Amino acid sequence: MLSRCLPRLATHPVVALVPPFTEQTARLKVEAAEAAWNSRDPERCALAYTEDSCWRNRDQFLKGRAEIVRFLQEKWAKEKDYVLKKHYFCHSDNKIAVTFQYEYRIKEQWYRAYGNEHWTFDAEGKMRIRNASTNDVKISEDERVISRQVDLHKFSDGTCLR
Repeated sequence: MLSRCLPRLATHPVVALVPPFTEQTARLKVEAAEAAWNSRDPERCALAYTEDSCWRNRDQFLKGRAEIVRFLQEKWAKEKDYVLKKHYFCHSDNKIAVTFQYEYRIKEQWYRAYGNEHWTFDAEGKMRIRNASTNDVKISEDERVISRQVDLHKFSDGTCLR
């Protein structure tokens, strides 16, 4: 089923992103999720989730694609210039854990959000459960790193960003 696959550059074969995950397919699933969220297209993002997907996002609990679409529409209407970087953390057969950072602004104030997500997938590779814990920090425009395409892998050694 092509909708469950991700073309991995022109020189790589199409790889099915369904459980059981290998480290390679888990990392590709993380890249696909990052690309979808950076599109800021709620409908596109929602297709990655089961019809009855359950989310915990900060202090909100969502159930199903319609609530996910509504949530993302409201999020991106408020959070301008949103840009996200996800980092693979670990995986098991049908679960993937990531850390992430994203930057956005509300009016003229910039923020960087940090967090962790735990994902559980069905056999078709759709996300059934998403648990996200996120913290936001006010930053100045000069402190933006994701938006400036800074290599965030240099921060994976434990170096802290403000």
